[in-house]
Amino acid sequence: MSREQRLAGVFVELADTLVDDFDMIEFLHTLTERSVELLHADAAGLILADPRDQLHVLASTTDQARVLELFELQNSEGPCLDCFTTGQPVVNIDLAEVETRWPRFQAATTAAGFRSVHALPLRLRGQVIGAMNLFCRNQTSLSDDDLAVGQALSDVATIGLLQERTVRRGEIIAEQLQGALNSRILIEQAKGVLAERAGIGVDAAFAVLRTYARRNERHLSAVAAAVIDGSLDLTLSPPIEHRK
Repeated sequence: MSREQRLAGVFVELADTLVDDFDMIEFLHTLTERSVELLHADAAGLILADPRDQLHVLASTTDQARVLELFELQNSEGPCLDCFTTGQPVVNIDLAEVETRWPRFQAATTAAGFRSVHALPLRLRGQVIGAMNLFCRNQTSLSDDDLAVGQALSDVATIGLLQERTVRRGEIIAEQLQGALNSRILIEQAKGVLAERAGIGVDAAFAVLRTYARRNERHLSAVAAAVIDGSLDLTLSPPIEHRK
């Protein structure tokens, strides 16, 4: 399958947000995963602004990427923050400039084994609602075509999140984002619970949660809540759910 054919398929996949009821967390994770795939990165993390413009980490392809995104927010420095502030891509920055602009972030990414980082804004016209970091283990540059593809994915995702009905009704955006933040907390707790119970890593635990949710057409947050309260045991094969 050519890159163009795969890209067309991804756009269709992202267009699922146009339905009345969609899982925002699942959608954002799909965006990060497809961006890693199409742009040949090794990991990605995404931050989104709440109605008060406070930034939160809402999606990542690995727990390592999530930790780096949290580090960026906690230390108030990094390409994702600059990208969100300016609304412009922050890409192809040489190592010397990276160390000068974001010394603590550069040290953290280097310690994690990444050699280069790129950031793309989630924006619609003049409105920026978040940004996505792409982490690469090699020193890589995005070509003009890569940048066009990455920004197109981010723009389509932004349009999906800010549909006309939600733009006109700001309270829906706030409710959706608050729901996503609550879901994120549940999911992080469930990852830890499942990882401890099954003796697996947190990335593997998240993969188990997502797989079960998809196969059973349930929201990730609902599956996470069931794992936490013990009504769903995903350590067994097949999983067992005790109805309450």
